[in-house]
Amino acid sequence: MSREKILVLSGLLLIAVMAVSFAHAYDRATWLLEVAPVLIALPLLAATYRRFPLTGLMYGLIFVHALVLIGGGTYTYARVPFGFWMQDMLELDRNPYDKIGHFMQGLVPALLAREILLRGSYVSGRRMAGFLSVCVALAISAFYELIEWWVALAIGEDADAFLGTQGDPWDTQSDMFLAVIGALAGLALLSRLQDRQMRMR
Repeated sequence: MSREKILVLSGLLLIAVMAVSFAHAYDRATWLLEVAPVLIALPLLAATYRRFPLTGLMYGLIFVHALVLIGGGTYTYARVPFGFWMQDMLELDRNPYDKIGHFMQGLVPALLAREILLRGSYVSGRRMAGFLSVCVALAISAFYELIEWWVALAIGEDADAFLGTQGDPWDTQSDMFLAVIGALAGLALLSRLQDRQMRMR
């Protein structure tokens, strides 16, 4: 099967999963807020595929990240069953599923930024590309926390499901910390694979 067919099928699968997710969403307004990045990314990826196709690694990571977001949107992050399983296994005080989302929120944007910076020759050194990629991931994470704050101010008490803080006063800081950890982990573990795939383009 060709790469293009795989991407089309992956996109259709995501659309189908989103449809089922929306039909079974715990709260549809929260679902829309949580899944909005996927609704924005899919058309952008389709529109830029011919002009700037990403590596297979990036498309795969974006797909996984989309599934994480859709899962959080379906149940709200504090109610995702997999998170309760993690909570029991690790003996945690709260459902940690949202931390997976924030880890991915660092990992995926960092590697995407790195790919754009290197392929577009915006930087020549891989160390500088790595540093700037982590900065981009942290900036996106911080901006997302600002969006959460603005939404909370706009909708008041009904924002709890979207925020998913579960009573943690340090939730914002730990979210951004997990994004940085995700960015660093992605660069440390996947940079060489990404380099090989970029050379094959």
